[in-house]
Amino acid sequence: MSNENKTIDQSLIRDLANLLKETELSEIEVEQGDLRIRVAQGTGAQNIGAPAQVSAAAIQATPESRSRDLANDPGAVPSPMVGTAYLSPAPGAKQFVSIGENVKEGQTVLIVEAMKTMNQIAAPRSGKVTAILVDDGQPVEFGEPLLILE
Repeated sequence: MSNENKTIDQSLIRDLANLLKETELSEIEVEQGDLRIRVAQGTGAQNIGAPAQVSAAAIQATPESRSRDLANDPGAVPSPMVGTAYLSPAPGAKQFVSIGENVKEGQTVLIVEAMKTMNQIAAPRSGKVTAILVDDGQPVEFGEPLLILE
């Protein structure tokens, strides 16, 4: 099938580019049927335009400087893989944990979906959840802090 007959959805590309900025990922790829779109940043291309608007919740939870500090926090629970973090077992369901809640070692605190497999992330030790650093459905990188246990 010729690519000349296809119309690329420019808004999808813009949405993917904004998702890269919001999540600080370096690239993202989406496939729909036999059309594949890959968007990458930091490849030497000059970024021209206004900075992306970021919500107050995102600033509070994941600024770059604080993210680096939190990765070294002794209570940080890192993502064991690249994937998508989910705070509840199903859309609309109650979250596995919330801030201020005490958890036991081995208790599921969230899920990271990787390659269409839902991987339960267990608390590595008992403690109190003092911060949840990801949003539901947010892409995460290997080693990225997901939450803080005190």
